[in-house]
This record gives sequence, C-alpha cells and structure tokens, in this order.
Amino acid sequence: MRLVLLLTFAPFQALAWEFSPTPICTLSHKTDEAKLVITHDPAVPEYRLEINLNGDSWATSGTFGIAFQGGAKLTIGTNRHRTDGSTLSVADSGFGNVLDGLEFNGTATAFTESQTVAFSLAGAQQPVRDFRDCSESFRLS
Repeated sequence: MRLVLLLTFAPFQALAWEFSPTPICTLSHKTDEAKLVITHDPAVPEYRLEINLNGDSWATSGTFGIAFQGGAKLTIGTNRHRTDGSTLSVADSGFGNVLDGLEFNGTATAFTESQTVAFSLAGAQQPVRDFRDCSESFRLS
C-alpha cells in the first residue's frame, strides 16, 4: 500500500511533454531510455530534432525514420540525419509532418537500420499546439 501511495504522489514531470518559448521554441519529452527535443530557431530559420539516448550510442546508419501510430498513422524518413555518440539529429526548414505525427497519434517510434526508440504521445497534444503557435508567431514578427 505504501508503494501505491508513493507512486500516486511521486512527481512525474520527467515523463511529461514540455514546451518552452525561450530562448527559442522548444518541445521536449524525456523517458528512461531517451530524450527527444525539437527546436525552431527563426533566426536560421530551421527546425531541429534531437534524440539523445541515455547510456547508449546511436550506431551509424544510412537512414532515420519515425513511425507514428494511432489516429493518423504516418511514417517519415530521411538520409539527412547525423549521429554523434548518444545524439541523433536532423534539421529542416519545415517539420509539419513531424508535428502532425506528434499531435494526432498515440505513439512514435524513432528508428534507424539497427535501433528503435519508442515514445508515448500521451499529453503531447497541447505542448505541440503551443510549439506550433510559438513558431508561427516568430514567422509573423
């Protein structure tokens, strides 16, 4: 019973999707396995996705993709990603498909030729909307 009470009142912020408008628009989510961060820098202008593995490194791979499962299934991929130890990153001038996948689905699985990392999208909808609004406000200013 004590364990149930501890779990009931334990802080679960690390499992939440978070949005921050400063210093640039940032959307993030952390799990026991990895941390996903999407940023939009209007000065460049560029969207950037980084997935940092906890305690592991990304193997070199010719391709990277994300499969979204749920209400609006979608799989996207690229060969324009980079790996550097525990960090996999990709940048582009638009991330509409990524943001749609995050907002309208239940899970996301990032994958390379030899590795996968799954993220729950529970609670991602409002932070994704806030991220979109932030990015849009920079375009209009």
